[in-house]
Amino acid sequence: MSDPTYRPVAPNERIATLDVLRGFALFGILLMNLETFNGPLELSFTGIDQHWQGIDRWADAFVYIFVQGKFFTLFSLLFGVGFAVMAQRAEAAGRDFTRFYLRRSCGLLVIGLLHALLLWSGDVLLSYALLSFVLLAFREAPRSWLPVLGVASYLVPVGLMLLLGLLMQFVAADAAAGMAADAAASIERQRQAYGHGGYGQALVQRLRDTGVALSALLLVGPQVGGMFLIGSWFARSGAIARPGEHVRLWAVLRWLALPAGLAVMLLSVYTLPYIAPGRYDLPVGIASALTSVAGLLMCLGYLGWGVRLADGLRWLAPVGRMALSNYLLQSLVCTLVFYGYGLGWYEQMARAWQLVFAVVLFALQVLLSRLWLQHFSFGPVEWLWRAVTYLQMPPMRRQRGHGA
Repeated sequence: MSDPTYRPVAPNERIATLDVLRGFALFGILLMNLETFNGPLELSFTGIDQHWQGIDRWADAFVYIFVQGKFFTLFSLLFGVGFAVMAQRAEAAGRDFTRFYLRRSCGLLVIGLLHALLLWSGDVLLSYALLSFVLLAFREAPRSWLPVLGVASYLVPVGLMLLLGLLMQFVAADAAAGMAADAAASIERQRQAYGHGGYGQALVQRLRDTGVALSALLLVGPQVGGMFLIGSWFARSGAIARPGEHVRLWAVLRWLALPAGLAVMLLSVYTLPYIAPGRYDLPVGIASALTSVAGLLMCLGYLGWGVRLADGLRWLAPVGRMALSNYLLQSLVCTLVFYGYGLGWYEQMARAWQLVFAVVLFALQVLLSRLWLQHFSFGPVEWLWRAVTYLQMPPMRRQRGHGA
């Protein structure tokens, strides 16, 4: 007889590799985001910044080539994996998944909105929550369709980048200059609000930046949604839960997808290593398209290596089990360190030192997560999210027979 009540899964029901992969992806996201905490968001996606020299330039190039756009993509894929795993378990137990998942998505929507407005406008949770509703429409899609639909969705913005770059070739020079001026004005507003303003000024700017980010979902949304679908396939096919049954797949991702993605990324850097804010023309469109394709391929390659090395990376599992709490904690710590209402280190930390800062902060998170989970079953934000999702207060302290 099926049990319609949702409860947190027991330890033996968890897919341990998923926790490791989430921890791995969270570290990559921190490496990528440090630049956006230290300076204006619009200066963080310009390629290899021209003003860095020496080791700082090498650090910036490393993040751009190996990190930026790859771990955000990986995290999106893992979100899709989590959706499919929950749906499979609900179906096996004969439970109504739709209402449960809608509550879960609405809870994430609120958390993401609060994060974007109160802490950091570079939030990704709000976008994930909005796009998560689309996943329900593909719950019954044939499994073999998912990777095809996912890749097709991901490549739609790639085609739009090329088309927009081509169209911009015919735009008058004064229009292009206007775009550059708008970008410069936006950068200066962010610099004044985050670097020199108080909390109230930063709050107003975050509201503006969040609106811009949501409008960008028209371009970013299909890519994130595509990764959701690809992640769903990895779960429904059993490739994540039973990697030993898909040896050829993982070998292809490690030894073909990753090198191919790196080659495409290097071609993008060769085409255009730096993109001035507000500039958009055919070379920018080509470089952006190449970067997006590289992000997909390298993400899959990283996934392949993450699965292969999961046993040796088990120390990442605690931080992955508390991925939501740790993601928000990164924003809290970094804004208090860099923003004007905190220590005021905005645009003060050299690029190489940013990476050192990220490593130290993440190492502390690994340690704190391990200590926390020795006493508690959930991270604090995960506990709150589960309370909303399950419509009950799960026991916070560890109990025998219950996992995170």
